[in-house]
Amino acid sequence: MNEPAASRPSGVGGAPSLMSIGEVLAQLRADFPDVTISKLRFLEAEGLVEPQRTAAGYRKYGWDDVARLRFVLTAQRDQYLPLRVIREQLARWDTDGEVPEGSRPALVAVGPDGAVPGRGAAAVESAPVRLDRAELVARSGVDESTLGELERLGLVVSDPPGWYDGDALIIARAVAGLAAYGFQPRHLRGYRTAADREVGLFAQLVAPLVRQSDPAARARAAETARELVALSQQLHAALVRVGLRSTLGR
Repeated sequence: MNEPAASRPSGVGGAPSLMSIGEVLAQLRADFPDVTISKLRFLEAEGLVEPQRTAAGYRKYGWDDVARLRFVLTAQRDQYLPLRVIREQLARWDTDGEVPEGSRPALVAVGPDGAVPGRGAAAVESAPVRLDRAELVARSGVDESTLGELERLGLVVSDPPGWYDGDALIIARAVAGLAAYGFQPRHLRGYRTAADREVGLFAQLVAPLVRQSDPAARARAAETARELVALSQQLHAALVRVGLRSTLGR
């Protein structure tokens, strides 16, 4: 007896036409290693994707849902778009039937250390990294004495002691790049001070969400923090460009 068409496998490798949230997670993890089930539930709560529900209440995703999720995650990672803008783009997708660019996976060249050429330092943040001191020195380009000075100034922190994460690698690489232009760690104290001020402001916004026991609220707190950081980066870059215009005669 032939099986019902709706339950037949479809796609490459016999992938099912409808997937559980765990199967969707497996589809996305190759390109977005930091995505979690809580993140997918949060994006659903924000109305960015609407999976079907079984009679028992389990989520079932189609390939259109996966395409939407891929677009959302790509727009956040590569373009730092806030959810409000992404929601508007998805609304145009629903109205015009035009699939947004970036919703399909793309093959890219990957360097020997796992870095993707052309992607900024934020890509390092998305992948979990755990480095010892020697590895951080080797991969960042800073020397041992410079790393010690960065730690003394509070620009790089090991957590737990003796181990460094992806943010420490980003900071150390940025310092190594600035050093090529003559910057020394002592010139960077202002960055630490400015960052601490922003942390204080942003913490006031996300702390009430973090204190809630609801996983969706915690996911919303993480998303809010990510968007605040992205907006802060855009603001800082624009202000520096404006400030340099007179020097550049533009």
